[in-house]
Amino acid sequence: MRKITTPLIKSVRKQLKCGEEVLLSGTIYTVRDAAHKKLAHLITEKKRLPFDLKDAVIYYTGPTPKREDGFFGSCGPTTSSRMDGFTPFLLRKGLGAMIGKGRRTARVRDLIKKHKAIYFLAVGGAGAYLAKRVKFSKLVAFGHLGPEAVYVLRVKNFPLVVGIDSRGGDIYR
Repeated sequence: MRKITTPLIKSVRKQLKCGEEVLLSGTIYTVRDAAHKKLAHLITEKKRLPFDLKDAVIYYTGPTPKREDGFFGSCGPTTSSRMDGFTPFLLRKGLGAMIGKGRRTARVRDLIKKHKAIYFLAVGGAGAYLAKRVKFSKLVAFGHLGPEAVYVLRVKNFPLVVGIDSRGGDIYR
């Protein structure tokens, strides 16, 4: 199993292959449906984003409320295809990778290839286990969205599978 760290630079992304298992460490951002819509709007309006998308990794999750120890109770992946309409905006701004579950549209697969990005799969139903890999979290933007707000997470050895690689290889095909 390959160990990789963020930021997920293009030279590392090019090495990853569809179906490969990885352990990701570093900074990732939680971005779900409502936050995607807000980010796409900011990009369209040429306004400043709350975090730099260049080589960033976003995670399609809506973490549950924090426990007494300060960490999320659960942070499992959500269905990625719901974000497909907004994904082109983020890829054009240099997004390095996305983490979620399920298939992506052919258009998004082609854009992942064009931008040399990566789509990772996280195991659905394992949110409590995945939350144990989160070592730090902080609200970054859109706090009024509750669980759909953007959080920065620091993760260690977050287990993933390459679902779509930078050459367009797709685990579902």
